[in-house]
Amino acid sequence: MKLRKLAVGLALTGAIGWATGGGPVFAQNEQFIPRLVYRTGPYAPDGIPFANGYADYLDMINARDGGVNGIKITYEECETGYNNDRGVECYERLKNHPPTGASLVDPLSTGITYALIGRATADKIPVVSMGYGRADASYGPVFRYVFTFPVTYWAGADAIIEYIGSQVGGMDKLKGKKIALVYLNAAYGKEPIPTLKALAARYGYIFTGYAVNSPGIDQQATWLQIHQANPDYVLMWGWGVMNSTAIKDAASVGYPMDHFIGIWWSGDNPDVEPAGMAAKGYKAAEFHGVGANYPVIQDILKYVYDKGHGHGTKSSVGGPLYDRGVINAIYDMAALRTAQKKFGDKPLTGEQVRWGLENLDLTDAQIKALGGEGLVTPIHLSCEDHEGNGNVRISQWDGKTWHMITGWIVPDRTFLREMYKESAMQYAKENNITPVNCAEVHASR
Repeated sequence: MKLRKLAVGLALTGAIGWATGGGPVFAQNEQFIPRLVYRTGPYAPDGIPFANGYADYLDMINARDGGVNGIKITYEECETGYNNDRGVECYERLKNHPPTGASLVDPLSTGITYALIGRATADKIPVVSMGYGRADASYGPVFRYVFTFPVTYWAGADAIIEYIGSQVGGMDKLKGKKIALVYLNAAYGKEPIPTLKALAARYGYIFTGYAVNSPGIDQQATWLQIHQANPDYVLMWGWGVMNSTAIKDAASVGYPMDHFIGIWWSGDNPDVEPAGMAAKGYKAAEFHGVGANYPVIQDILKYVYDKGHGHGTKSSVGGPLYDRGVINAIYDMAALRTAQKKFGDKPLTGEQVRWGLENLDLTDAQIKALGGEGLVTPIHLSCEDHEGNGNVRISQWDGKTWHMITGWIVPDRTFLREMYKESAMQYAKENNITPVNCAEVHASR
């Protein structure tokens, strides 16, 4: 699989030849993107569509545009199995890939993100943890090489609580309500807990967490406890088979699906379809559009699938996780374009791409030009803010498809950014990091 993906990228670019000495010669107009994926194991049902969406977008850009401003995009997939140690091994193997080394890395795992922050910072390779990872890495003065846009788990938790408040008659009506969290017992699942506890102290609801050990296929005892506690709402930070298992077990104890809300990694078709009609009414948070009715998705069908290529099936194009992979690639390529404006249309180093990410300002007009209007949200990053201004919507499964049932919910970023900074500064203290002076950074540009 890994060799095939590399061959695909190189075939599209025509980038490799052979020197007289028998070694590979890489063209000077290619940009390499390492792809940390998981197409096997208990998390494969969710890892596969995301990986497909990202790779299909890169293939489309190469086929339609010849790359990014004439720079071809090559990539190699490395199977992590959602395992931290294997994720680190993949990163170390791919980070020095010619000609410039890895320009950025998307770990697609909160645990792997945690494991890579120190390494990637030392290597000056930006880590893009789009909608996952350490929420406090949004504070750029401490986490110079980590980017969390467009929303973090803390922002997602805040938005979901805002939504619940709207359903019970106002935020003041949350007092005395019982809100539970079913979460994967790993760094990912634990991320929203500080925010949910802080919000419980603010609004007076009663918070209870229920940890589920990986891979999450045995939850009956958990759901019996939830049935006895009878919370008003249950949130879920699950992944892979844990999600579908939780939905089926929730249905088996009669928990109302319209009071069960997952984070964006718990809201795709493989999460609900195994439960059949019992999943009808289940909800999930989202930070982007879904479906195939966007020009950029149609271009993937035209330039990739209609040509007999594509990493998945044509019918899988347009699912929430597939689209999220496309969106991740759109943001990454937008950062490359931003960096090229400063450093030129050439292969860029990780440090140069970091500059592009930190100066990313993707407007509505630019998104429309990219064919992503309604799919991708605008994003503006800075030295101080590596999260940006993304918002959240709530979608609901009707038994056949997902429907957006709310407008955009704006997380309370005044509250959140204070939490980001406090937590990041503690991290800096523990790791002997001197936060950068952003005023000096802005002045040097």
